[in-house]
Amino acid sequence: MIRVGIAGLGFMGMVHYLSYEKLRGAKVVAICETNKKRLTGDWRDIKGNFGPAGKQMGLSGISTYTSLDDMLADPGIDMVDITLPPSLHADMACRAMRAGKHVFCEKPMALNASDCVRMVRTSQSTGKQLFIGHVLPFFPEYAWALKTVQSGKHGKLLGGSFKRVISDPAWLPHFWSAEHTGGPMLDLHVHDAHFIRLLFGMPSAVITHGRQRADLAEYWNTLFCYDKPNYTVTAASGTIAQQGRSFTHGFEIHLEKATLAFEFAVMGDEAKYLCPPTLFDDKGKAKPAKLGDGDPMNSFAAEIQEVVGCIRQQRESTILNSDLARDAILLCHKQSQSLGRGRIVKI
Repeated sequence: MIRVGIAGLGFMGMVHYLSYEKLRGAKVVAICETNKKRLTGDWRDIKGNFGPAGKQMGLSGISTYTSLDDMLADPGIDMVDITLPPSLHADMACRAMRAGKHVFCEKPMALNASDCVRMVRTSQSTGKQLFIGHVLPFFPEYAWALKTVQSGKHGKLLGGSFKRVISDPAWLPHFWSAEHTGGPMLDLHVHDAHFIRLLFGMPSAVITHGRQRADLAEYWNTLFCYDKPNYTVTAASGTIAQQGRSFTHGFEIHLEKATLAFEFAVMGDEAKYLCPPTLFDDKGKAKPAKLGDGDPMNSFAAEIQEVVGCIRQQRESTILNSDLARDAILLCHKQSQSLGRGRIVKI
């Protein structure tokens, strides 16, 4: 049994807690949170853009802490699950690993590449495993695409286009802070940067055009340049001012013998597919993908099950490893540089 301590009890901390309740082989035994009301189990003020609303929880048998150092001193904890603000990820992860705990840290890995390197080196020096919570490849549409591409059934990759756009999240107080969250590049697009890196490998350069707000990327289009013939990989991401379409994401992935496509949006109070996940084959057929119920909570449970399995089997995750997550941060920063300088930037 992997005994888990959760550091930070906001919306994502609650999502992770509920996910552990579904799993075998892992159990939350401790929670660290400065909001003492939440340590009593009163989570009614926790809200997010999907999943269940917060409620009164029974935390019997779970140790509660207001100090991370006190929780790290608990010998009954094997892994620390970090769901704190991004600006705290690197320091907290390194402290946890030095205290002898494995670490599962929410994305983004950190706000800069040097902190990512520090986290990787601490994992190597302590021998403790480090996982970064990039849940997107576990979402049904992306898991379907990844499995289809990796099967090789439809030939080699030729490229793809990716989209992830939200309405300006004015309800998030630190979203536009480079020091706290990193804006839409590091909080939003990092999902697609990670998935692009997972599918296509690392590009040799990027060129990004768009608009900025307070020196942060606001809305942009990026061409990822690869030293491979026929590769065309692009992404569009950022925020729009209009609140009527709060979220949209999707992709079109090109293979030699097939195209994979989907687009999903939340418009007003309605969430729906604009293009359901579909495989267009080389025989002229459009084949709908067979997915599960689409509940995003199942994706988080699958992600955490991967972490637990890797720790128990002492293996590295092919999806949640720190190398991929570090490269995703590097890709985000290179795009920001290209946008700010108005020219191509080499990786």
